[in-house]
Amino acid sequence: MHRPAQRDQHEHARSERRQGLRGPRLRRLLVCAAAVPAVLVAAGCSSDSGSDSGSGSGSGSNGDAKRTSASSPRAERSASADTVRPAVYKTLPEPCSTLSGKTLGDLVPKGAKSGKEGTSDDTGLRASCSWTSLENNGVKGSQFRWLNVSLLRFESDATRGSGEKLAQEYYSKQAQDVQAVDGAKNVKARPVDGLGDEATAVRYDQKKKEGAFKQQTVVARTENVVVTVDYNGAGFAGDKTPDADDLAKAAEKATKEAVAAVATANKAGGTSDTAPSKSASSSPSKGASKDAAKEESPSASKSAKD
Repeated sequence: MHRPAQRDQHEHARSERRQGLRGPRLRRLLVCAAAVPAVLVAAGCSSDSGSDSGSGSGSGSNGDAKRTSASSPRAERSASADTVRPAVYKTLPEPCSTLSGKTLGDLVPKGAKSGKEGTSDDTGLRASCSWTSLENNGVKGSQFRWLNVSLLRFESDATRGSGEKLAQEYYSKQAQDVQAVDGAKNVKARPVDGLGDEATAVRYDQKKKEGAFKQQTVVARTENVVVTVDYNGAGFAGDKTPDADDLAKAAEKATKEAVAAVATANKAGGTSDTAPSKSASSSPSKGASKDAAKEESPSASKSAKD
């Protein structure tokens, strides 16, 4: 009985020892196992953070450099300079020589040689000429005619666009401004084919102290040049008012010659590289037709008095 009891005691002791060893070991394993996810998470966060930081700093600095380089004024100017189309026409014709003697004889019979060139700070960029005619018919009265040709050329600009684009913008504005002249009645506008790249003819009636005027304005664009022809007529002292259709045909004829004169002047070898000036870099503050209208009244009044 003694030996079996001793064996039981020994077995019990060994069992307790095994359990005693298993407990701390198990606890250590559980603690390590619990620590592993934390380490992995920490390592993952550290890896992501490092990756973001590294890629962010690398690509960010390169991206910032690229953006800075691309958005720098010098880069924009260089890119624009490479893409802006050079202006086709480099000069303008002599304004008072844009129309033939025959055309002037038909439109301003008593003033074909009275061409008056407008003032300009650079005739290679803007120019104009006007003619006045008063045909006295004795007791029947007199016929008044006034003609003006305006030429405006646009140079290509790296920051604002090509000369053609700038001319298109001015052409559209000019065609609209003509239709908004003070005192204009019965305004009608229509596109005209065969006059440069695009053209608009505007007609309206205008009552003045000298008489009833029939106004015709044709605005045409040929490449980077805008041509504006103003032509009006009135019957004074009881003479009849001129026919608007006849005036319109005459104005279109004059515009066609002026457009052709621009092409001829450049084919003849005008100045090859006219430097842009302030007048070419921006649209005129006032349309050519508005400026012409200002000249028109004094001319009409003076001629009527004569």
